[in-house]
Amino acid sequence: MRTMDEKQLIDGCIKGDRKAQKALYDKYSHRMLAVCLRYVKDMEDARDLLQEGFIKLFSNIHQYMGGGLFDGWVRKIFVNCALERIRQQDVLKNAVDINEADYAYIADETAVTQLSAEEIMVYVRSLPDGFRTVFNMFAIEGYSHKEIGHKLKITESTSRSQYMRARKMLQKMILQT
Repeated sequence: MRTMDEKQLIDGCIKGDRKAQKALYDKYSHRMLAVCLRYVKDMEDARDLLQEGFIKLFSNIHQYMGGGLFDGWVRKIFVNCALERIRQQDVLKNAVDINEADYAYIADETAVTQLSAEEIMVYVRSLPDGFRTVFNMFAIEGYSHKEIGHKLKITESTSRSQYMRARKMLQKMILQT
């Protein structure tokens, strides 16, 4: 069987072609599951998010204009899906503003450099929901604190403090191993 290129996959999905949808799912599900796992604590929730993300992707694929990389467009759908769930759960309702944050940092960078990306992600998944969300958005997805604040409906300074506290907690966890 001939494999479809990206444009054929997209066109097929727009037309509701099940084979194209399956091929697109097979192509992206593993990477998008990893994205989902960064925002939730366990595999069951990540699989639920993956399902929601693909439903949104297939429902909105006709909106992809081809202006940027399709991979980035797909990733954005899954990140937004995760953020929507986080906003619904209101995990940042007790977030502390940066003016009240504790700034102490642990300076031992060597402990971090000795860990694999998978080991670091285990620690990231164990962060409290608000810390994990902001850490992922800033350190991994590349959002600015202003963008994070807008997307999560928190202040920019709250985003900064959540990020700093997440880093501090991660450093502590890593040094204790």
